[in-house]
Amino acid sequence: MRAMEKMFLWFVSVIFVLSKFVNSYEFEEFFYNKTEGAFLESVYGASAAGAPTPLMVGLTIIHGAAARGAVCLDGTLPGYHIHRGYGSGANSWLIQLEGGGWCNSVRSCVYRKKTRRGSSNYMEKQIPFTGILSNRAEENPDFFNWNRVKVRYCDGASFIGDSEDKAAGLQFRGKRIYQAAMDELMSKGMRYAKQALLSGCSAGGLASIMHCNDFSNSLPHTKVKCLSDAGLFMDAIDVSGGHSIRNFFGGVVMTQGLQNTLPRTCTNHLDATSCFFPQNLIGNIRTPLFILNAAYDSWQLQESLAPRTADPHGLWHDCTLNNERCSPSQIQFLQGFRTHMLNAVKRFSASRQSGLFINSCFAHCQSERQDTWFSDNSPTINNKPIALAVGDWYFDRNGVKAIDCAYPCDRTCHNLVFK
Repeated sequence: MRAMEKMFLWFVSVIFVLSKFVNSYEFEEFFYNKTEGAFLESVYGASAAGAPTPLMVGLTIIHGAAARGAVCLDGTLPGYHIHRGYGSGANSWLIQLEGGGWCNSVRSCVYRKKTRRGSSNYMEKQIPFTGILSNRAEENPDFFNWNRVKVRYCDGASFIGDSEDKAAGLQFRGKRIYQAAMDELMSKGMRYAKQALLSGCSAGGLASIMHCNDFSNSLPHTKVKCLSDAGLFMDAIDVSGGHSIRNFFGGVVMTQGLQNTLPRTCTNHLDATSCFFPQNLIGNIRTPLFILNAAYDSWQLQESLAPRTADPHGLWHDCTLNNERCSPSQIQFLQGFRTHMLNAVKRFSASRQSGLFINSCFAHCQSERQDTWFSDNSPTINNKPIALAVGDWYFDRNGVKAIDCAYPCDRTCHNLVFK
């Protein structure tokens, strides 16, 4: 009986410690919050009823990465998933940089290295290729037969860090991981590409902006463009008047020493934390870039605008879970966020080579999900779904500068609702 009591007391103490840990803002941010959870469930979960079974693609470990120090947070080797192109797409390459939040402290990075976002030991051996990665023309009309690659994310700082914390056993080698992946793909035929698109979603969407010029420089004889999906993280004021997301990004920058690796075109006139915000980077992207974003991005609503630290009394709780539960004053606040986003891309959108699709939805990551990328009822602006907008822009069939009318006018949205 005494042994059972000891076990019970130990269990209670563990639950108490974990509850205190989970209630901390930094843990909530870096871990798989509600928004990302719903996204991952959509991408990695079971197919919708009646939908064809998605293509499952195996994990390839980059065995040559260790020699160059290109390793995950825990020191394991990085990896990617590749499905070869064929026919007219045999010499075209689509590279998608995986997303999945960040870690903003040694403590949160130590926890993260025991997950698939910090170690290849925990990565799925196979993942489904859906949306922009699908191999079916009826699901992915312009890129279905390209070489399609998903580079796994295990560094915690959008593939941009290059430092270490020996005492904590942490490797911050995102930049080296990116380069090791690109070099291996070059050896597998990408160096001969006639067309290439670097894409990414969420933290990967931010990474696709940061690496866009580098990707283009590595393929000087190739038609290269970049796509950032849900990567337009705004340096916004939260519902309490504070700067939750700036404080969080500041922790990411400081923990991994990103001031040394962020684009010099930005850090030569702004502080390093400001240079982790894409609104301060897009003006220096020489390569054609397409920004796909929801004007009321669900992740930013939950974790930047109204995190628990900024809303201690839970006045925004219901609104962050379901847009239909937002009060008129809350909607007014969110309209201000949308205006902030549109102002941030105004100069960017003036460029002929840029592309834009900002729909008035409560969503996050719309290129990997089949229902939002290209389906019978996928979101549209001016009757054009996302897949066709991106395709028209990439292949120069039409210029695309699609900005939706303000909420609630768009009835085609697939708004994320959380329980």
